[in-house]
Amino acid sequence: METRELRYFVAVAEELHFGRAAQRLAMAQPPLSRAIQQLERRLGVVLLHRTARAITLTEAGSVLLLEARTVLDAVEAAERRTRRAADQPGVVLAAKAGASSELLSKLLDAYAAEPGAVAVEVMLCGPGEPASLLRTGRADVALLHRPYDTTAGFDTEDLHTEQQVVVLPAGHPLANRPQMSMAEVNALTDLPLPRWPRRDGTYPDGLGPQVRDHTQLTQLITLGRACALMPESLGAQLRDDHAIVPVPDAPAVTTVIAWQPLSRSQAVADLVRTATRL
Repeated sequence: METRELRYFVAVAEELHFGRAAQRLAMAQPPLSRAIQQLERRLGVVLLHRTARAITLTEAGSVLLLEARTVLDAVEAAERRTRRAADQPGVVLAAKAGASSELLSKLLDAYAAEPGAVAVEVMLCGPGEPASLLRTGRADVALLHRPYDTTAGFDTEDLHTEQQVVVLPAGHPLANRPQMSMAEVNALTDLPLPRWPRRDGTYPDGLGPQVRDHTQLTQLITLGRACALMPESLGAQLRDDHAIVPVPDAPAVTTVIAWQPLSRSQAVADLVRTATRL
C-alpha cells in the first residue's frame, strides 16, 4: 500500500461520501473511486458497503482506518522530526498545563546550567495532548502522567510518584473528611467525575460533565457540578473555594519523562539525564 492510497481511503472513510472526500482531497471523484476499488482488489477485502443512499465501513474497513491513521501520523512525524533536526538546534518539551509545575521549573533551571545546553521551547497544553505532540513529532520530549497518559511506544524514565486526592466544593458535607475511598468518590452522584475527550475528540458515556481543560474543571467544581481526582501537587495549587480530601486507594500517579526510542538527539539525551538526577 502507498501512503497516497491510505490518504484517499481515510478521507472517504471519514466523510462516508465520495464527493465530499474528493473535494477535501482537491481531486475528481472518478479517480478516487477507482483508487479505492483498486485498493480493495489488492487487499482482497471489501472496505466499504456502498448503496444508493449511504456508504458505511465494513469490519475490515474499520480496522484499516485505525491502522492508516497510525501510519500517516508516523509518516508526518518522521517528516517533522527530520526537518527540525536540520533546522532547529533546540528542544521542544510538551507538558500538561498546571501539572508538575515545580518539577518542570527545577528541570529547566538544572538543564540550563549544564554545559552545552540548548534552548528549550515549552509547550503547555491540555490533558492527553503532550503524548500526542510527542507521537506526531511536534515535540521532542514530554512529561507524561501514568496511568492517565499512555506511554506505549515511548522510552521513559520515572521521575516522581504521588498519591491522589479528590477535589470537592468548599462547604460540601464531605469536605472535612480525613479521607475517602474510591467507592465513595464514585458514589457522589451529586458531584460526578468529569469526562475527558478521547484522542478522536469524542467523549465516553457517563453522567459527568464534558471538560477539556483544568480551568473549566475547577470552575465546575466551584459551582457544585463535579468533583475530580488529582495528584496531590495539583490539588495543592487550588483556591480556598475548593476542599481537598485524600483518597488512599486511588491509583498513584507517576510523572515520567518520555521521548521517541529512535531519537539520536544529544540535547534530548542531556535533558533526560538531567531530569533523572533531580
